[in-house]
Amino acid sequence: MTYPPQPWWLCGELSVSLWRLPKRLLPAVPEGLSPVLLGDAGVVGTAWVLYRSGSVLEYNELLAAVLVRRGARLRACVTHIWVDSEASRRGGRALWGIPKESATFWVESAEPLRIEAHGIASASLGDRVTLPGKWPLGYRLAQPMAGDIVESRVRVRGRAAVRTASWYPDPHGPLGWLHGRRPFLSLAMHDFEMRFGAEADPPAQG
Repeated sequence: MTYPPQPWWLCGELSVSLWRLPKRLLPAVPEGLSPVLLGDAGVVGTAWVLYRSGSVLEYNELLAAVLVRRGARLRACVTHIWVDSEASRRGGRALWGIPKESATFWVESAEPLRIEAHGIASASLGDRVTLPGKWPLGYRLAQPMAGDIVESRVRVRGRAAVRTASWYPDPHGPLGWLHGRRPFLSLAMHDFEMRFGAEADPPAQG
C-alpha cells in the first residue's frame, strides 16, 4: 500500500495530556537527544488524534512523546504510536522515522468523548473551558532515521479547550508505565487544520 508524499494536510480533533514522570520511568530516546528534566522528572505528552474528512488520510491515532533537547533546541520525540491505517503506518516510518504500529480503535464521539486503542489504553475526554477564536501551534519532531536524527515541522491551527481527561492505560500494555498516574494538564484542539512535514526538495539541476 502506498502513502501520500509530504507534506500531509490533515484535519480533525486532537486531545493531548501532559505528564510529569520520574526519570527512571521515561521512555528511552535516541542518542543525540536528551530528556528535558525538571529536577529528577521529565515531561511526556500523550495524544489521541482523530483525522477526519478532508485529511489526506482518515484514521485514528494514539501516541506518546518525550520533551527532549537537541543541543539548545527543544523538540518532541515520539517513542510510542499506534494508528489504524496501514498507509499512515508505512508513511510515518518512511518519511519521518516515526515508529508507527497498528492497533484497533473504538471511538464514541459524544460528550465526553470516549476512545480506546485495544490492549493499550482508553480514555474519557471532556472540555472544561473553551477558549475563544482559533489558536496556532507549531513544533518540531526529532526522530532517529537512517543512523541520524531527522527533524520534521508540524503546524496546527484550531479551536482550543482545556480538558478533563481520565486515562486508563492497560497496566500490562506498552503504556503500562502510566498506570495509576494522572496528567497535570490536558488540552484539546477542535476542528484543527494541520500541515505535517515539508515540501520535497526540487530535483538537482545538472
